[in-house]
Amino acid sequence: MTRPFVSRIALGALLPAALFVLAGCQSRSAPITNFFPESSEAPGWSKSPEVRTFTPDQLSSYIDGDAEKYLKAGVRSASTADYKYKDNTQVVVDVYTMSNADGAEAIFNSEPAMGAQIPSYVGVEDDARLYSQSLIFRKGPYLVRMVAYQESPQISHAMFDLGLAMAKRLSR
Repeated sequence: MTRPFVSRIALGALLPAALFVLAGCQSRSAPITNFFPESSEAPGWSKSPEVRTFTPDQLSSYIDGDAEKYLKAGVRSASTADYKYKDNTQVVVDVYTMSNADGAEAIFNSEPAMGAQIPSYVGVEDDARLYSQSLIFRKGPYLVRMVAYQESPQISHAMFDLGLAMAKRLSR
């Protein structure tokens, strides 16, 4: 008689804990696609509708030759979207979701800093480097890389504006 009663108590205690754990797992696996700003969120930018996401085992098909570095740093996924600035400069934006902020920092620190501007008014992230045709920054467990296919005088500052819009979404 005490056994069914004890089982019910144990089940009553374990069920909420299991649901809590499952809810936590689901929130961590939220799709990264919502981190890409829509066209209306960054002046002059238009986003292509397609967002591609790669799991760790697919990463080498996207970043041939560098995937091992990301895997060692604990990458969980890589997502990429294409943007155009004022309908003429194409930019690819990659968001790498790492297991933790240390992984994002390790990848960021492995990149060359030569020739980069380090914005003094950061505001985008934990660390940033702005080049003439690219921007790389990290925010918590995220590493973001933007690369422009064409050079133009205003593209680096425009990428910084897009980075600000991304940073707001990464904070959600």
